[in-house]
Amino acid sequence: MALLQISEPGQAPDPHQRRIAVGIDLGTTHSLVASVRNGVAECLPDDQGRVLLPSVVRYLDKDRRQIGFDAVAARAQDPSNTITSVKRLMGRGLADVTHREAMSYAIGGGDGGMVQVHTAAGDKSPVEISAEILATLRYRAEDTFDDELYGAVITVPAYFDEGQRQATKDAAQLAGLNVLRLISEPTAAAIAYGLDNASEGVYAVYDLGGGTFDISILRLTQGVFEVIATGGDSALGGDDYDHALADFVLAQSGVQTASETDKAAVLVAARAAKEALTDADTVTFAADVGGQPLRVALQRAQFDAATKALTDRTLAAVRKALRDARLKADDLQGIVLVGGSTRMPQVREAVAEFFGREPLVNLNPDEVVALGAAIQANQLAGNNGAGELLLLDVIPLSLGLETMGGLVERIVPRNQTIPTAMAQDFTTYQDGQTALALHVVQGERDLVADCRSLARFTLRGIPPMTAGAARIRVTFTVDADGLLSVSAKEQASGVEASVTVKPSYGLSDDQIATMLQESFSTAQQDMQARALVEARVDAERMLLATKSALDADGDLLDAEERAAIDASMDALRLGAQGSDAAAIEAATKALAEITEPFAAQRMNAGIARALSGRKVESL
Repeated sequence: MALLQISEPGQAPDPHQRRIAVGIDLGTTHSLVASVRNGVAECLPDDQGRVLLPSVVRYLDKDRRQIGFDAVAARAQDPSNTITSVKRLMGRGLADVTHREAMSYAIGGGDGGMVQVHTAAGDKSPVEISAEILATLRYRAEDTFDDELYGAVITVPAYFDEGQRQATKDAAQLAGLNVLRLISEPTAAAIAYGLDNASEGVYAVYDLGGGTFDISILRLTQGVFEVIATGGDSALGGDDYDHALADFVLAQSGVQTASETDKAAVLVAARAAKEALTDADTVTFAADVGGQPLRVALQRAQFDAATKALTDRTLAAVRKALRDARLKADDLQGIVLVGGSTRMPQVREAVAEFFGREPLVNLNPDEVVALGAAIQANQLAGNNGAGELLLLDVIPLSLGLETMGGLVERIVPRNQTIPTAMAQDFTTYQDGQTALALHVVQGERDLVADCRSLARFTLRGIPPMTAGAARIRVTFTVDADGLLSVSAKEQASGVEASVTVKPSYGLSDDQIATMLQESFSTAQQDMQARALVEARVDAERMLLATKSALDADGDLLDAEERAAIDASMDALRLGAQGSDAAAIEAATKALAEITEPFAAQRMNAGIARALSGRKVESL
C-alpha cells in the first residue's frame, strides 16, 4: 500500500517543489536554525537530535577547529583558544568591550578599529568567528533537506546599530548564505507568538539573551506586525549575570584568579550555579582555582541581590520604550518573554511586578526567535507558508548630519518605520564654496561630540555661488535590514556623491545604555549649548557678509560711517568669544541695523551701474 503525503499549495515538503529558506538565530550563548516544513515552523536538529548549537568556536591550528558542543567541552582545558560570546564583539572597537579582564581569551585592536581575537590559528575577527557558527548551521540545514539553501533570514538585537548589523551581514555572506533580510529578535519572536496564538493587540516583547537585551512594543493586526517603539542595551545579558555572580563569589571568598584557566573555570561555575538556582533555593558554587577547590554555598536571594542592578537596567529600558510608544503598562494585551536568560526567577518576578500581570511563557524562549525568522524567510522565498505577512520594523536611534558649529541636524528620527528614505535641503556657508563635507552621525544629543560618528564623505563640483544660494539635497535611505546609505545632490548642477555606511565598530556599552537617558537628563544643557552655537554661527555669517560687502563697496562710506561699522564688527567678534547667547544675538542685531543704510547704498549703486548708458525708452 502506497502512502500519499498531502500538503497545502506552496507548502510541499519536497525540496524541488519549493525554495528552501531558513531562519537563523545567531545568539550569544546558543544559535539555532529553523525552517517551515509542511506549513509548520520547526527547529532543525543535528545528527544527535540537538537543536541548540553552542555559539563557541575552538581554534586548534590553521586548518582545524571545533564548533559547538565539542568546543564547550574543551573550554576549561584550552580557554585561550576557545572563543565564547563572540556576538558581544560584533561591530565593536577595542575600547568598547567590557569585562576584558575577565575574558579567558586575549583580544586586541585591528585595522580600522575592529577587535581581533588572538588564537592558535592567528588573529581572528568576530566576523570570521561568527561565520564559522553560521556555516555550521547552514550545513545542518543543507543536510536536512539534502539540497542547497535559497536564502536565510538572520535575527539581530533590536538595539544593534549600523556597524553591528553590517558585521552580522558580512559574517553571513562569509558563511556562504544569501541574506534575505535581517530582522530584530523581538520582532521575530512576535511573529512566532502572534501566528501561533492568533493574537491581536499591543504586546511587549522582553528579550533577555546571553549578551543582549531588547524591549519592543508591537501592534499585531491581521498579519501586520508593526513595531511601535524599541529600546534596550546591546551589551547586557546573561553573560553579565555570570560575571556579577563570579565577582560576588570571589569577593566573598577572597580568592584571586591569576590565570586564563582560572577565569574560565570561575565563569563556567557561575553559569552552572545560575542555571541551578532557577529551580533550587540553595546551590554549591564549585570551581578549581589555582589548583585549589573553591566551594561556596549560594542562596537565590544572594544571587538576586548581586544582580539586581542588571535587572533594574532592563526595566529602565522598558519604561523608556513605553514612553516612546505613548502607552502605559495597562494598555498592553500581554508581555512575551524571549531569551534563555528570562528563565531566571528574579527576571520573571521583576517583569510580572512591573506590568502587574504574569508574562506569557507558553513558547520555548530559546526557540521562538528562530521560529519567527523561519516564518519570515518562508514568505520572502515566495513559499507563502504563513500567508500574507507584513513586517514594519523601526530604527532604534536617530540619524542625522553635522552642521556648522558642531550641531546635529536629525534627518531620520528614532522609531521611524523602515525601510524609509528621508531628505532635507542644505546650503553653502561661504561665498564661492565648491565642496561640502558631510558627517553622518547617530544619536539623540544636539552636539556631534555626544553622538556616534558613522561616516564622512565630500560632495565636490558645486558651482561657485554666493553663500546660501546652493541647494544641496541630502537623502538618508535605510533599507529593510536597518542599513544606511546617504547621498547628496546639488540641485542646479546635478553633481552628486554618496556613501554606504559601513563603520568598523559600534556604539560603546556606556553609550548604548545612556544615550537616550542623556537626551532627557541633559535636555536643558543641550538646548543652551545649541542656542550658543547657533548664535555664534549667525554672528560669523554676519561678519563674513559684512566684510565681503566692505571689500566690494567700501568706497561708498565716509570715514565716520566706516568707523561705526568697524566698531560694531569688533564688538560682535568680542561678544562671539563669550558664552552668553543673548548678548551675541544682540550684537549681531546691532551690526545688522548699523549696516542697513550701507546695504541701501549698495543696492542703489548696483541699480545705477546696471542702468548706466541705457535710455528709459529701452527698458
